[in-house]
Amino acid sequence: MQTSTDISRKTSEELFEKSKTYFPGGVNSPVRAFKSVDGNPLFIKKGDGCRIWDEDNNEFIDFCCSWGPLILGHNHPEVFKKVVETMQNGASFGAPTRLENELAELILNRNPFIEKIRFVSSGTEAVMSALRLARGYTGKNKVLKFEGCYHGHVDALLVKAGSGLVTFGESSSAGVPEAFANQTLVLPLNDEAALRECFKEHHADMACVIIEPIPANNGLLLQEKHFLQLLRELCTEYNVLLIFDEVISGFRVAFSGAAELYGITPDMVTYGKIIGGGLPVGAYGASKEIMGKVSPDGPVYQAGTLSGNPVAMAAGIAQLTECSKPGFYETLAEKTNHFTSRINNYANEKNYPFELVSIGSIFWLSFNGKKRIHSAEEIDPNMNGFRIMHRELLNRGVYLGPSGYEVGFVSEAHSLNDLDMAAKAMEEVLDMIYG
Repeated sequence: MQTSTDISRKTSEELFEKSKTYFPGGVNSPVRAFKSVDGNPLFIKKGDGCRIWDEDNNEFIDFCCSWGPLILGHNHPEVFKKVVETMQNGASFGAPTRLENELAELILNRNPFIEKIRFVSSGTEAVMSALRLARGYTGKNKVLKFEGCYHGHVDALLVKAGSGLVTFGESSSAGVPEAFANQTLVLPLNDEAALRECFKEHHADMACVIIEPIPANNGLLLQEKHFLQLLRELCTEYNVLLIFDEVISGFRVAFSGAAELYGITPDMVTYGKIIGGGLPVGAYGASKEIMGKVSPDGPVYQAGTLSGNPVAMAAGIAQLTECSKPGFYETLAEKTNHFTSRINNYANEKNYPFELVSIGSIFWLSFNGKKRIHSAEEIDPNMNGFRIMHRELLNRGVYLGPSGYEVGFVSEAHSLNDLDMAAKAMEEVLDMIYG
């Protein structure tokens, strides 16, 4: 099949060369550097609806959606209106505002899993704060996490599994002391035997378990519901707190996230920037009893000058008001299913070892055959198929996040026509890879 001509990237390339003199690797977050794919990063100039434009005026259907929070698409009129209206009164005060109350009420009135919430400025900060709260509440130290789940760049969680079935973590980043990593236990996902053994051996000093109930940072590793239910049961039996990290899944697969979707109640939940319509924000929440340990009510200290920033709160109110409308998530899931089913049917007809794995409005490009993957070690580390897909979709006006381990997102702004255009482009590239 004849390939399309590469798009012009002259301006982006010039900007990237300059940015490398300012920032490590030329970027302010590692995955943006395009190290996992071909070429250099595109510098984005603007976004509107489901489309973005780079500095060379190339237009793309966007499935990155700022890594998930733009569930309404770019530049949504209600979000824009609310942000501008708020900015006219000032950008930040470091003091309480009415908007914090309004957004908290909007969330808590529709979320049966938490009774109080604390706004912070990022998902990483939410997780860091939740871990400290879990330790402060329980008086215990160790944390259990799962291989393949990402919880931000928190020192204690930048770990990988050591050798053996139930292992203490080993640092996976320079600058993380082994003493921090050794407070973290690491298990494979979806391994019930290892999970039971870990609780039996370590529960006495285990403050909490943290898991992405929908692991979506290392492929889309959909878990069996009974594994999550077992985790809930063991946490209850051994008096260990269960933290659902819903930085990606919260307000994305349902208003109350995977907890609502699966009907499983965590003890604590962390949320990310989807709350703020693309502005920097995060949150953690729990029962009144647990949150009562947070300063100034309790001894667990956590603070932030820009926590509850009024502009971010305003954007969140506008976005989550739209998300709370009847049928919002059902419609978005149907639209996503239209997209993924078309591509999967095409791949099946051609007998290509490819699948779009999806849940709600999240999808992942799996080049692992038709095998459903539940754990990180099952992912084929050869990402050559994704590299070709990413490059050729850019040439056809479709933008994916620049890593084969990351997921894609469908927003309310994607029309069926947009999705069909993108699906056609993906089918062309599949023919190029496998034909």
